[in-house]
Amino acid sequence: MNVKEPKFEISCVSDKNYPSTGLPEIVLVGKSNIGKSSFINTMINRKSLARTSSEPGKTRQINFYNIDNLFYFVDLPGYGFSKMSKQEQETVGRFTENYLVKRNTIQLIIFLVDIRHKPTQDDFHMYNYILHSNLPFIVIANKADKIAITKVEASIEDLKKEFGISYSPLLPFSSERKIYTDAVWQEIEKNLSISKE
Repeated sequence: MNVKEPKFEISCVSDKNYPSTGLPEIVLVGKSNIGKSSFINTMINRKSLARTSSEPGKTRQINFYNIDNLFYFVDLPGYGFSKMSKQEQETVGRFTENYLVKRNTIQLIIFLVDIRHKPTQDDFHMYNYILHSNLPFIVIANKADKIAITKVEASIEDLKKEFGISYSPLLPFSSERKIYTDAVWQEIEKNLSISKE
């Protein structure tokens, strides 16, 4: 997809402030340091539309990125950030779940995990939550540049076994090696009724 005019639209925690355009939404979930912002920037071929941070857990609101008025990338707060207080974790958890349960414009969940490591308990918890949501989803094994390219396929198979995935795509990704974006766009476009110019 040739993205022309992406823009950051709003950060919010309440459904009163969610965009009311009715555009479909592609939702990004994953632990705090998994690279959701870098994923967005790589997919839309921009350096810094989505703000990246060296400090995990920086995203504490729901960020909506308008992609050419066709759909939104929606970046949810990451989980598993130990420096966030228990009260903050509970607050973030509540508005995140509220979004996932009530938002009827979600077309696809993109669940990012680390290709280098076995899933954490938090990862399994999120995966099970996604399964029970009955929403379409794909799993992205991020940070593929951190391992030898010859080991990527085997690592993908290992993650499939860990999650028990046999029917949903699990794709490698890297913001450094930009060789995986086309496959991810294909999966996104399968779930969107939009122009593929």
